[in-house]
Amino acid sequence: MKPFRLAVLTLSLLPLVSLAQAPEDKEAVERVERQTRLMRVVGLAEELELEESQALKMADTMRQFDERRRPLLEQVQESARVLRQAARGDASTQSQVDQAVQRVFDARTQLTALDRDMYQALAKDLPPQKRAQLAIFMARHDGKMKMEKMMRKADREGRREEREQRRQERLQRMQQRLQERRQ
Repeated sequence: MKPFRLAVLTLSLLPLVSLAQAPEDKEAVERVERQTRLMRVVGLAEELELEESQALKMADTMRQFDERRRPLLEQVQESARVLRQAARGDASTQSQVDQAVQRVFDARTQLTALDRDMYQALAKDLPPQKRAQLAIFMARHDGKMKMEKMMRKADREGRREEREQRRQERLQRMQQRLQERRQ
């Protein structure tokens, strides 16, 4: 795709990215989803050398599939939360383990079917070479997104552990001071 066309495409999709600017969690998630979708469309447009109209049509198709995907991802996240709590020994979630596991498997099956349907919808008017490029792009993009998500999660958990460690150290120092004052 020519640089000028890429700039036009980016600028035409930019208002979608800037709509949600409030710091609330839900709006922040929506903003990240829009940014991710924009980057995916721009990458796809470059990879397949699409015209602006083709790229915008694909962006609309992907948005529709993303909207169908969102509740399934939320279901997986909620089930994962239940499983993490159960794994930590939370008695209130122990009875929900089997149901949570089943919901994860069901949602992942539906997500896989959605991926297949999205590929078919995007590829229907493309020649074989571009269909192959689309399949490779989708596989690469999906893997990249999962890796980035895992890295963010590991970073958050690392910071959480550091905060917990600092809190424990402060608690110990306070207990030592308290014991010293009592003596």
